Amino acid sequence: MIDTIIFDFGDIFINLDKAATISGLQKLGMTEWNNELDQLNFSFETGHISPEDFIGGFQKQLPNASKEEILKAWNAVLADFPLYRLEFLKELSKKYRLFLLSNTDSIHINTFETKNGTAFYEDFYRCFEKVYFSFDMGLRKPDPKIYQFLLDKHNLIPENTLFVDDKKENTDSAAALGIKVWNLQVGKEDVIDLYNKNII
Repeated sequence: MIDTIIFDFGDIFINLDKAATISGLQKLGMTEWNNELDQLNFSFETGHISPEDFIGGFQKQLPNASKEEILKAWNAVLADFPLYRLEFLKELSKKYRLFLLSNTDSIHINTFETKNGTAFYEDFYRCFEKVYFSFDMGLRKPDPKIYQFLLDKHNLIPENTLFVDDKKENTDSAAALGIKVWNLQVGKEDVIDLYNKNII
């Protein structure tokens, strides 16, 4: 019997346009997304470096790009957040304990909040018992410790908990702890299909 649902954020509620960020960075001179950028992103998503250091890391690789241009490209990934998903979430929050668990960084969250406005993001956050961002936690999915932290902190029973995420490595890691999962297929499924899945 599912009584708790943990949701990812990107491509579950807010639509992402990953290609827009890559093409934006390519226009600024990036030839490929390399290991150094991977490490930079990991450090930023786990809150180990500041936004300034993060942008500075990009500037080393893109010496002709301004901070503003890098920020614009970085934020291009954030597309729209359809209102019907928020309405669905509000209804769901009346019946289940809900948590948000997102691999994200402070720049993206600030941009999301600014772009959508206080009333919208407060409405969204209010649906959850607690909102967890990787940059605040110092951990990111698929590290099993991140799921264990939520289970312990909120006394959640794995088999009564559902985790919804679009990345298979994240749902696999949660499933290994006994958590029920839905690996949502972006473009083919929508979070509002939850009841049709017969998971809850």
